[in-house]
Amino acid sequence: MSDTHQAIYDAVRSRVSTCDTHEAIQSAVREAFSSVYHAVQSVAQEFSCAAYEQQRPSVLYRPAIERVGDTWVASYSGVRVAGGTPALAMTEFDRKWNSHDYQQPQDLPRSG
Repeated sequence: MSDTHQAIYDAVRSRVSTCDTHEAIQSAVREAFSSVYHAVQSVAQEFSCAAYEQQRPSVLYRPAIERVGDTWVASYSGVRVAGGTPALAMTEFDRKWNSHDYQQPQDLPRSG
């Protein structure tokens, strides 16, 4: 080893030898597991959201949806609701289905 490299090696070695390696390793492992824990929690949350969406009545029963004028109408088994967009119509269908209020309003547009 050349004299220049030896001096650098000795300087680094003197700094590293005073380092608390146990604390450095413990800190690195703690940070790594903290990141893994956060990732697992994020995946669990996303899975929970996806499972909730799959349980919506509009997903399970797949109501017919049609455009009537400027309104979207979703209907299935006596439940007929309207919304400004298909998503709003499906959200309203979910709300109506879960309320068990299946009386069909007279003011909803009808096709044909």
